[in-house]
Amino acid sequence: MSETPQPADLIVFGGTGDLSMRKLLPALYHSDRDGRLSPETRVIAMSRGGLDDADFRGKVDAEVRGSVPVDDLGTWQRFLGRLHHVTVDISGQDPTGWARLAGMLGGHEHRDRVFYLASPPMTFGPFCREAHRAGLVTPASRVVLEKPLGRDLASALRINDEVGAIFDERQIYRIDHYLGKETVQNLLVLRFANAFLEPIWNSLWIDHVQITVAETVGTPGRRGYYDHAGALRDMVQNHLLQLLCLVAMEPPSRNDRESIRDEKVKVLQSLRAVTGGEVDRFTVRGQYTAGESGGVAVPGYLDEPDNTAPTEDSHRVETFAAIRAEVKNWRWAGVPFYLRTGKRMPYRCSEIVVQFKDVPHSIFPGSTPNRLVLRLQPSEGIQLNIMAKEPGAGEVALKPVPLGLSFAETFTGRVPEAYERLLMDVLTGNPTLFMRRDEVEAAWRWIDPILDEWESRGTVPEPYPAGSAGPAAAHELVGRSGRVWHEGGLA
Repeated sequence: MSETPQPADLIVFGGTGDLSMRKLLPALYHSDRDGRLSPETRVIAMSRGGLDDADFRGKVDAEVRGSVPVDDLGTWQRFLGRLHHVTVDISGQDPTGWARLAGMLGGHEHRDRVFYLASPPMTFGPFCREAHRAGLVTPASRVVLEKPLGRDLASALRINDEVGAIFDERQIYRIDHYLGKETVQNLLVLRFANAFLEPIWNSLWIDHVQITVAETVGTPGRRGYYDHAGALRDMVQNHLLQLLCLVAMEPPSRNDRESIRDEKVKVLQSLRAVTGGEVDRFTVRGQYTAGESGGVAVPGYLDEPDNTAPTEDSHRVETFAAIRAEVKNWRWAGVPFYLRTGKRMPYRCSEIVVQFKDVPHSIFPGSTPNRLVLRLQPSEGIQLNIMAKEPGAGEVALKPVPLGLSFAETFTGRVPEAYERLLMDVLTGNPTLFMRRDEVEAAWRWIDPILDEWESRGTVPEPYPAGSAGPAAAHELVGRSGRVWHEGGLA
C-alpha cells in the first residue's frame, strides 16, 4: 500500500448517495481501521439533504455499519467522529452552504484537500466553478471525477475544459475502480516481473484475447440512467478499454506516475477504427428479454420493476455489447481482442482470457492450446491451463490441467477493495491508476463512430433471454473465425 498520508480534508459531493454509502465510506472505514488515515483527516459530505453532523453520522451508522466488519466499536466510533455534513447548493443561488464549508476548511489550507465528485458528470464543471468562487481551491487541492466522463467525445471535451479551467491536470484524478482491483495490478506484475511471459506476449504466440464483464443483475430502478448510457458508454468506453490497454501496452521504461499512462494512451491511439459498414460486422448489441436468473423468473429490460414507463430510448438502448477490436502495431498485428459485457448473463464474472496458439507441431493427439485466465471478480485469481499426461499405462492420454493462483488462498489477509487502494492513492497524490485527459479523449474517439452508426440507423438491439449468454450474433462474432467465447471463469 501507499505510504500513510498527511492530514487531509476529503470533501465528498454526493456524500449521502449510493456510491458514498456502498463504496466510499466502507473503504475509508477499512483504511481508518488499518491505520492508514492520519488522526486529523476529516470526511466532509456535501449534499442537499439538510443534515447536520449528528444526522449524517446516524445515517452512516444505520446504513453502513451492517456492511462492514465492525469488530471494534471504539474504532467505529472514531471513524464516525471524522464525519461531517454541509448542505450546499451548487447552482450558486444560495451561497450560505459554501460559506459554511469555507468556515470548516479555514485555517487548514496547508492540508491536502480532496474534492470527490460522486455525482453526475454535468455537475463537474459547475461544482469546480463554485468551489473556486468560494476560495476553496488551493495549490494542494485535488479533484476526483467519477465515471462516466461525458456521453461522447464532445461532452468529455467540454467537461475536461470546464474542470481544467479551475484545476491543473496534475490535480485531476479521473477514477475507474477496475484499475484498483488486485488482479488488474497483478497483470502488470505478471507481465513485467516474470521473464517467461514477455517473449511470447505477442502475435507470434497469442491467438486472441477475450475481455468479459458479465453481470447477473438487471436494471430495476436504473432505467432512467441506462436509457441514456447503455452498455457501450457504461462499461466498454472505460472499464473494458482500460483492461485492453493493460494487456496490450508496451513495457514502460519504469514504474512511475506517467510512464504507464503514456503506454496506455499509445494503445488507444493504435486501435483500428470501426466505422461505417464495419460496425455491423465487428460489433453486436443486445437487450435482455424475460427469462430466468438463478432459477428465478425475471422480467425483460422494458418491464423491470421500479422503473418509469419505457420510452423510445428504452427500446433502442443496449444492455449487451460485444466488439472485435484490433491493435494496429507490430506486437499485436492480426490478433483480435474480443470485448463483451452484458446484464442478466448466466453468471457474474469479470475476466481476461489470453488464448495462446497451438504448438507448431504436436506429436501428441488431443493437444489443446494453452490459455491464461485472469479473474477480476468474483474469487480473484490467475490460472494457466497447460497440457499434462493422465496417469496410466498404455498410450499417452493428454488432459488440460490448471496451474492456479487464488488470492484468497495464497494471501490469507483481507484483500482490500478497489476503492480503498484508489482513495489512498488520491490522498497520497499518486495518479498512476487514474486516467489522464488524453487517455479519456482517445477512448471516446474510438467509441464515437460506433455510437454514431448505431444511433443513425435507429435499429433496435437484438433480443436475448435473461440468463442466457447474450444474443446469437455475439457467438457469430467470434465463430466466424472458428473461435468460441470462454465461459465459466476459473472453473
